Amino acid sequence: MDAQLIPHRVPSVLGALQVRVAGTGPAILFWPSLLMDGTMWRAQAAHFTERGFRVVLIDPPGAGASEALTRHFTFDECVQCIVQILDALQIDRAHWVGNSWGGMIGGTFAARHPQRVGVAVLMNATASAAGWRHRLEFPLLAHAARALGGIRGPLTERVVDAFVGPSTRRERPQVVQAIRESLATVNTRSSYWAVNSVVPRRPDQRPLLTTIRTPVLVVAGAEDRVFPVAEARTMARAIPGARFELLQNAAHLAGLECPDIVNALIDQMIANHDRNSQH
Repeated sequence: MDAQLIPHRVPSVLGALQVRVAGTGPAILFWPSLLMDGTMWRAQAAHFTERGFRVVLIDPPGAGASEALTRHFTFDECVQCIVQILDALQIDRAHWVGNSWGGMIGGTFAARHPQRVGVAVLMNATASAAGWRHRLEFPLLAHAARALGGIRGPLTERVVDAFVGPSTRRERPQVVQAIRESLATVNTRSSYWAVNSVVPRRPDQRPLLTTIRTPVLVVAGAEDRVFPVAEARTMARAIPGARFELLQNAAHLAGLECPDIVNALIDQMIANHDRNSQH
């Protein structure tokens, strides 16, 4: 059953952000990949509200119903947005779940604000600076989408191919359809700034992530073409005590592709944290 999600508008350094909130109890914040919005996490919202959590699904800057972007931004500005969401919702401390963009800035958040994060689940992400392919290919794709006025035709299939692998293509057509529907609504003028800020301009975060002292789970999809498994392993190795999980039949959007497995992993991380906090 879907959670009853209540929309909230939160002012931030990157414009007004749309968040959807459901449930009561300990808070979990969810931030999706580029070109997706908070509804990517609907299966997680349903699961965790039933388990007594307060779930916050975030439309990132420039995505979904959040205010459009008009400039580049930094990861530290994204972390300011997270803090502003927590403050607006009067949440002192929250667990964090992020995919790709959300995974990268989740690492920044855990490093910069350890007192405000419980566990952090960083999925389909990287801590490394962009290689030549990301510095060249992604800006070209973002420019093409902006010039076309939308993600359509062959460009749609190019993005779907980046997001899902053969397992989801074969076994989960509903996931592929959901991604296509989401891509059709993307504001490409706004996403141009997001893609360029998050992909080619991203920093090497490995030195920063060595300062993290909160429990972290890094999740990789074996079929992820955007951030191959080696990049996720490198991210996990940079974080003291981080746990690493490889999902064999997932690609770049594991929370959407394999919701039951992802929900179980998050459950386990939070339960372990709660047990350790009592000792």
